[in-house]
Order: sequence, then structure tokens, then C-alpha cells
Amino acid sequence: MNNTTIAVTNDVKEEIKEFGNKGETYSQIIKRLIESAKRRQLQELLMSEEGTVTIDEARKEVKKRWPKS
Repeated sequence: MNNTTIAVTNDVKEEIKEFGNKGETYSQIIKRLIESAKRRQLQELLMSEEGTVTIDEARKEVKKRWPKS
């Protein structure tokens, strides 16, 4: 695997280190943080109430669209 250098301030380096476990590299810490952020984004997407309606609202809409004959 190829390595690269990413310039960060000493403050950011120390903050990253605070998330690390003993023996973990900065790359491992950052990778774990990225995976955690991805899971959180997915959870927020799946749990979003944007564009949802209540069951009662949905039932009313169904009755309007498909009234019983």
C-alpha cells in the first residue's frame, strides 16, 4: 500500500491522537473515524422524517384516491 503525507496542524494531530487506542496508527484512527461517520450518515438518512406522513394521513389519502364502490 502506498503512503502519503497529509499536512495538519499540531492541534488537529493531538485531537486525532485522542481518538486512538494504544498501538493504533494515525491511518487506522482516521479510517475508524471515517467508518463511524459513514454509519452515522446512513442512520440519519434512514431515520429521517423528511417527506413522511402519519398513518392517519396516509389512510385519508387512500380513501380519497380509492373510495369504496
